[in-house]
Amino acid sequence: MAEGNDRSQGMANPYGYPDMEWAEQLDPEYARARAVVRQHSVGEGGKLSVVVKELVVIGILASRGLQYGVEAHMRRAIEYGVTREELFEAIKAAAVPGGGVAYSVGVRALYELEKEGAF
Repeated sequence: MAEGNDRSQGMANPYGYPDMEWAEQLDPEYARARAVVRQHSVGEGGKLSVVVKELVVIGILASRGLQYGVEAHMRRAIEYGVTREELFEAIKAAAVPGGGVAYSVGVRALYELEKEGAF
C-alpha cells in the first residue's frame, strides 16, 4: 500500500462531505478545532500510516451501516494507493465483528466506486 499526502483540500474536509462544508460556514472556529482533531486522528504522522487509519475507519463505518462514509473514506484510501482488493479484504475483516451489515454496506460502497471508475 502506497503512501500519499494530504491533498490541496487539506484536513479541513478531506472526504468531500458537502454538509460539513456548510456547517463550517455556520461556525468556522468549531470547524478549525475539528480539523485539528481530524489531523491527529487520520492525518499523516504518528505510528500508523494514513492507509491503516482509513481502513480502521472504513470497518467501523461499515459496521454502523454508514455507506456514504465508507465510500468517502474508501476514496481517500484510494488516493493513498489502496487497491480494490485491499478494500475488499478490509470489508471481509470488518464482517467478522460487524456481521452482515458491515459486509453488505462495504460491498455496496466498493461496487459504487467500481461503477464510478475509481480503480
